[in-house]
Amino acid sequence: MGEWTEFRSGDRAPNEGTYIEIGEASFHMGVNNPKKVHLDKGEPFPAASNKNRKWKRMH
Repeated sequence: MGEWTEFRSGDRAPNEGTYIEIGEASFHMGVNNPKKVHLDKGEPFPAASNKNRKWKRMH
């Protein structure tokens, strides 16, 4: 089993890093001015700009 790559608001960060807000169909729909947050391991994800958006780790 692999690790999740997309997270909802309230989920806990699996690893320390910078996470970016993505759209529900991120592979073909970009988000203008997405939020970016830096979280430590175990910190909860903040609320996204709307209910359909998720968080993904930046590389």
